[in-house]
Amino acid sequence: MRRMSLLRRSVPSAQAACVSGSRSYTCDMDQDLERAALVALLRHGDRSWSEVTDQVEAVGSARDVLENALDLSGQGKLFDTGPSVDLDSVASEIAAWEREGMRLVTILDDDYPLYLRLVHQRPPFLFLRGTTADDDLRVAVVGTRTPTPEGVAHARTIAGGLAERGVTVVSGLAAGIDTAAHGSALAAGGRTVAVIGTGLCRVYPAQNAGLQQEIAQKGLLISQFWPDAGPSKASFPMRNAVMSGYSLATVVIEAAYRSGARMQARLALEHGRRVFLMRSLMTHAWAREYATRPNTTVIDGPEDVFSHLDSLVPSTGELTWA
Repeated sequence: MRRMSLLRRSVPSAQAACVSGSRSYTCDMDQDLERAALVALLRHGDRSWSEVTDQVEAVGSARDVLENALDLSGQGKLFDTGPSVDLDSVASEIAAWEREGMRLVTILDDDYPLYLRLVHQRPPFLFLRGTTADDDLRVAVVGTRTPTPEGVAHARTIAGGLAERGVTVVSGLAAGIDTAAHGSALAAGGRTVAVIGTGLCRVYPAQNAGLQQEIAQKGLLISQFWPDAGPSKASFPMRNAVMSGYSLATVVIEAAYRSGARMQARLALEHGRRVFLMRSLMTHAWAREYATRPNTTVIDGPEDVFSHLDSLVPSTGELTWA
């Protein structure tokens, strides 16, 4: 059969597994090969990752999409790698990543973060290092890499207070406000999640190597990039989109117009999430304009954030596909 000759795999069929009584084993292998098929599509196809994500979700199977792409490859369409793809080999590579402590979660997996799944900028996969907590209340605390002393103090007080209240503090592991937010959450004995702009095998900035390791041990690291991917001009805006989608609210401490934090505030509003802006930001035209939008609250201090925690979990109708 043409498809089986193009897509090489050694796993037994689900029907055979049910007969032999090893259904759970086969389901695990089936899931491994689905992940391998998605990796193959993203590595070798000539379509954007967002297009691949949309099609895989619509079809419900990365292998089916891959097989169809391979069927058409002889006509020079969709796929550019040659006559076959060895999914067992790709699955072995995924297993090697997991042995190094990096768990691959795809858009088809049940444990893909729910709130992130509902935004248009959702990545096709995430690499995770650390401990997941799907039912936690997550608030992002973000800001400039070159903050004022007042900005650092606000970030520490807000992040520490959130952590003490059982709220997961999300940030981007950048220098400045992000570092202050992560550090304060950990110091308070709380949970923090770092959504990073590189692969999990990289550290950026270098001075946060120790902090990145501590977050992996006590919280969670999230990356939407291949493990060895370095920082790039495009990776950090992509990181901010994921951070917004993953969190239920974003607190912006200090940010210029051309900053990832300002971009994250815009995306959070598009995603239907709450945005908190420090009043000191009202010197910026972008912040004054954002302050007029629904779901934006201008805050003077941490208590203004804490008082809104009970209202952060949105109803299904409030979560938008933006």
